Amino acid sequence: RPPVRRSEAMLIYAMSVSVDGFIADREGAFEWTAPSEELFRFHTALVSELGGYLCGRRLYETMLVWETDPSLRDNEPRAAFADVWCAIPKVVFSRTLDSVQGNARLAEASVAEEAAAALDAPDKDVSIGGAGLAAAAIELGLVGELRVFRVPVVVGGGTPFLPPVTEVVPLDLIETRTFGSRVIYERYGRARDESD
Repeated sequence: RPPVRRSEAMLIYAMSVSVDGFIADREGAFEWTAPSEELFRFHTALVSELGGYLCGRRLYETMLVWETDPSLRDNEPRAAFADVWCAIPKVVFSRTLDSVQGNARLAEASVAEEAAAALDAPDKDVSIGGAGLAAAAIELGLVGELRVFRVPVVVGGGTPFLPPVTEVVPLDLIETRTFGSRVIYERYGRARDESD
């Protein structure tokens, strides 16, 4: 089934996830998510389509090296990703940071307000990352699409990809792809009501 083309921008939550549903293990490690070259190029293509990124503090700090460390541009795929990442406007949600670097600013409003402003600005999809921040957006019903990169590993506990929910959230499977590294990409959209 071909990917569904949409007319309006939406908030996307995309992460690499263990088979048992965690984005980091009990020690907070996620080395097992390191992408193959094929998957890295796919990530770069997806990120290049974004109009903005809402980040939690830890994700912002993890990804900041792409804007500040020239050694990460040591080959064409990494340089291409760095260019794409640096170009995206980022809004960082933090209670502890006083300032941010690169193409980023600290959030000044609620998750809902910042998401709406980011989606309005370029009329492109916006991604949200950081488990806690994404959980807040999911609970508010703001996330329109989930993109799961399912890594063939079971970690047995850690940071869950999704928060507990109080109501069933029906989804449509929009797209799947299996990479040579055996990572499976699953793209889900919120199921449309029959009345839509």
